[in-house]
Amino acid sequence: MRVPRIYVEQELAVGQLISLDERAAHYVSQVLRMRAGRDLIVFNGDGAAYPATIIEAAKKLLRCQLGDEVLSSAPPSPLYIELAIGISKGDRFDWVIQKATELGVNKITPLFTERCDVKLSGERQEKKQRHWQQIMISACEQSGRNNLVEIGDACRLDTWCASLGEQIKLVLCPSLNAQLSVDDGGANHITLLVGPEGGLSDDEITYSIKQGFQALQLGPRVLRTETAPIAAISIIQHRWGDMGWV
Repeated sequence: MRVPRIYVEQELAVGQLISLDERAAHYVSQVLRMRAGRDLIVFNGDGAAYPATIIEAAKKLLRCQLGDEVLSSAPPSPLYIELAIGISKGDRFDWVIQKATELGVNKITPLFTERCDVKLSGERQEKKQRHWQQIMISACEQSGRNNLVEIGDACRLDTWCASLGEQIKLVLCPSLNAQLSVDDGGANHITLLVGPEGGLSDDEITYSIKQGFQALQLGPRVLRTETAPIAAISIIQHRWGDMGWV
């Protein structure tokens, strides 16, 4: 049986006695229905993970004893991937965060673009950011990641572009017949820009290219906003990262 992995927002050390927060305690005791004596793996996002045994389980309180070892983890990918994507309606954006996390993206920045129909500000935006953070954490728990993805603050395209350095920058453009032209040995940091439903406008594509982005088309079919980044990230990880045939 697979041992559940649980994220905790606290310092961890071998042999430590910890109490899980209310969210984690509820999930373990009420959703998974685990009781004292069952095993867990806990991590706090610093890259390490620890075996743990439940010693007390209640509805809102769960205490664990950490083991006397740090679990070995996979080495980090040689490629740093940043994804910036126009915010979409419904659960499409949640799906992108979940799958991008599973695929090893390091940072995700939500963007307000011309064709973005989602309006966020103030308390509503803060609530949404917390929601996206939780989606990411759950994906880390499921996928075996011990390091968290940075979820950037939602911002305008021009604001985001101004923060970028000299890394390889790609913008998905289904209307342009543009092929990837990056040397195989030259990629260690790639930034990927994807539009929302309806895509980026012509002006936004022109602007991004002027900012140093290389236009990229993913084959002859037009992919949805939640499909395109996942396909692109998979190709990028296979070519320069840590995804390949075993």
